[in-house]
Amino acid sequence: MRETRSATNKPGADKEGRDGERSGGRFRRKKNPLAEAKITEVTFKDVTLLKYFVSERGRILPRRMTGVSSKQQRMLAKAIKQARGLALLPTLKHD
Repeated sequence: MRETRSATNKPGADKEGRDGERSGGRFRRKKNPLAEAKITEVTFKDVTLLKYFVSERGRILPRRMTGVSSKQQRMLAKAIKQARGLALLPTLKHD
């Protein structure tokens, strides 16, 4: 005899989200912190803002973690590199 699957026995049944829908892989977009603060231009002088986009080790955080647009990410990367060159931000820390 063939075995039939019920609603509780199907794969991924435990991954149900709101309203009983499966939430496989989709996630909520992270809000853009620069757009919320209405910041249009990022400069190397604003070190407190730049520290938000740098990890503990001194690496630039990727867009998927910060939620900024690609244009803003390029602006941030340029400002962080300028701040490192002027020793306003530390360079990479090695273990």
